[in-house]
Amino acid sequence: MGTGTSQGVPIIGCDCDVCYSTDPKDQRLRAAALLEIGAQTLAIDCGPDFRQQMLRAKVNQLDAILFTHEHNDHIIGLDDVRPFNFRQKTDMVVYATPAVEDALLKRFDYIFESNPYPGAPRVRIVLIDASPFHIGDTPIQPISFLHGNVPVLGFRIGNITYITDMKTMSDEEKRKLEGTDTLIVNALHHKAHHSHLNLEEALAFIEEIGPRRAYLTHVSHQMGLYKEMNPKLPAGVGLAYDGLIVQGLL
Repeated sequence: MGTGTSQGVPIIGCDCDVCYSTDPKDQRLRAAALLEIGAQTLAIDCGPDFRQQMLRAKVNQLDAILFTHEHNDHIIGLDDVRPFNFRQKTDMVVYATPAVEDALLKRFDYIFESNPYPGAPRVRIVLIDASPFHIGDTPIQPISFLHGNVPVLGFRIGNITYITDMKTMSDEEKRKLEGTDTLIVNALHHKAHHSHLNLEEALAFIEEIGPRRAYLTHVSHQMGLYKEMNPKLPAGVGLAYDGLIVQGLL
């Protein structure tokens, strides 16, 4: 749904080759994903491009949203769940840590008032931590790691694992990734960064985990042009791009 950083790509006012590229694979909305599992449709994160992403993918049903963490580029599109409320005639269920819940209550206080105004989004928060849980019949295994000093959750669902905004992960959490077939993980750009993996670190993490295939997401314009960078990646590793569809994961 989106493979870019918090500013997206292109970045406002930037005249670099990537931001001026006409290749759709260089144009990245904020990082997010959509999972279709049988009759269920689940979103991972709901950032500022949520409306555009739902329209672009022609999503007409959404059963739940899984939040990775509380930063704006991952939660601030929550108001745009309203069409799903009206269409499905039910609250939108969101799965969130207590830290994410606190952020939602502050930034969307009008949603959670005792008497919200007519037409406000209808949202029901289900608190989660790193313990496994189910959405319907679908088992979800959260993966805990740090984004600088901010705790974040990734999610393993069947044989796919989605990780964004990671810098460090404990060995205990890495064990939850054993046997992952498809790994999606953040790789910001080439230089060291205090709260994100760079390309070298992401490739080392992929090699350690050993998935059959891996995709890099949360990519900055400083990574370089897709057509130039993607062929340089190791076998089985690719730059993710908006609209990428990966099938046969569960």
